[in-house]
Amino acid sequence: MFKGLFQNTKNNSTKIVNIEDLNPFNIPKHVAIIMDGNGRWAKGKGLPRIAGHRAGMEAIKRVAKAANKVGVEIVTLFAFSTENWKRPENEVNFLMGLPQEFLLKEIDELNEQNVQVKIMGFDENLPEHTIKAVREAERRTEKNTGLILNFALNYGSRHEIVHATKSIVHDVLEGKITEQQIDERLLGQYLLTKNYPDPDLLIRTSGELRLSNFLLWQMAYTELYFTSAFWPEFNEQHFIEAIYDYQQRGRRFGAI
Repeated sequence: MFKGLFQNTKNNSTKIVNIEDLNPFNIPKHVAIIMDGNGRWAKGKGLPRIAGHRAGMEAIKRVAKAANKVGVEIVTLFAFSTENWKRPENEVNFLMGLPQEFLLKEIDELNEQNVQVKIMGFDENLPEHTIKAVREAERRTEKNTGLILNFALNYGSRHEIVHATKSIVHDVLEGKITEQQIDERLLGQYLLTKNYPDPDLLIRTSGELRLSNFLLWQMAYTELYFTSAFWPEFNEQHFIEAIYDYQQRGRRFGAI
């Protein structure tokens, strides 16, 4: 009865899509990515998990270049979640050093490509060296006008919504806003993405089919794309295929 019902949940297309196949007038402005599968990629190669995280940095470079090439305006990467603190201490410490390593190494090239680095998340619990590195990257690229490469670092959507709710309550009590003013638009102005449009497309690698507490409010009408490729092997071709798949869909936002 259910045979074939879920066969399009993951992209297994054999069609080779080129950048020339994309409709330049239907490029998603904002692409969100859950970079999943670093550890499993490393395990499959007999390497420690941290090797997968380091290899994942190269995938970030490839995606930034591909996004720039096709005309995407914003890429938001789920770099470290509020739940990732549950991982082994040595892995967490390694992950906290990656932003510094990546940004110091790549900042000149990012500037050459006119990429603006932004960080979205909560500073609480982040080591000082991590905060210093990401703020310096923001400062050094703030005048760039090209792709916004937005890292969600120590980010969790439920935490974000709770934080926004508390801020709204505070402002009501302070008389800055009234209860009658609270609507979806106003709540959006209290979220960490207040300066960005909602994601048009979410890409999740490694074959997992869940949102993992990522941009839950913002992705009410986001198109979801899942690929079995692990993040360290994700490349320009994978990215183009995701954009092409997005362009084959009809976005109605609840209308007919």
